[in-house]
Amino acid sequence: MHPNTVSTGCHWDGSPRTARPRRPLRVTAASPSRLLRAGQSGRCRRCGNRIDFYQRADQRLIALHPAELATTHVPASCRWHLSCGIAIPHGDGSAWCRIPHAVLCPDRTPTAQTGPHIEAVRRQLAVRTRRLIDAGAFTPAPPTAPAPPTACEPPADSDRPARSVVQLLLGRYLADAPLADIRCVAQTRHRHRCPQPVLAPNTPQGMWTLLPASPQRGQLALPAGMMAVYDLSRLPYAEQMRWRTQRCPVHAATPGAADLALAGWQVFDPLLHTEYIHTRLPHTTPGHHGKA
Repeated sequence: MHPNTVSTGCHWDGSPRTARPRRPLRVTAASPSRLLRAGQSGRCRRCGNRIDFYQRADQRLIALHPAELATTHVPASCRWHLSCGIAIPHGDGSAWCRIPHAVLCPDRTPTAQTGPHIEAVRRQLAVRTRRLIDAGAFTPAPPTAPAPPTACEPPADSDRPARSVVQLLLGRYLADAPLADIRCVAQTRHRHRCPQPVLAPNTPQGMWTLLPASPQRGQLALPAGMMAVYDLSRLPYAEQMRWRTQRCPVHAATPGAADLALAGWQVFDPLLHTEYIHTRLPHTTPGHHGKA
């Protein structure tokens, strides 16, 4: 007796086997956001529940609740909708809308008057937070308080700022890491985040300089003072856009490459980001302008 050999093109019952080709995720060229959906999810540091990050029209980020809620149950000031991947702060006329996670977070006090349906969702998230804590899958973040510097942490006025302030595109932005550690957010061919830094040696370099800590429009004035800023304003527009989109030179020249993570820039506010204001240039003597 010889065992029956089944053709690889058919199932055990003789039906044809159809193999669907893999479809890689792509971002349309007309999309205002290059971020893949896989890079927009996260978890709240205060309650551990899932949140979705979206860019607003002013390129700032907002954390929204993953599920839609009925518009009639959400206050008008808390209604958001998505258009082409951009979060817009009002309803779109439909019966459903998105809501900021800050309104539902059980570890926060709601900033708007909520109804019974919103409170029911908050209770569900509180129960889920308690289950995550009991299972050891989540540890609440400690209360934000200024911690004393340790031996492993540089002092507040160190030569290597923990978060660099960069001036580009007629504005100042606060990075999420030191200048040399700002990493490309693009997706590689192996569907991993690019490990290359944004600060490349073979590209036009900016310059560390001392600039007045003047406020931007709509901000309160601060006492006159100078702060260390990595100035990119004299670079070509394309190079400043490469920094703003947080891409390495290779992925900046690849328009079809999508982003696998959110860019870590924040609009610099001298009142909110006072701890990141440094009065001395990195790796230089005071009052000396130097390159990175």
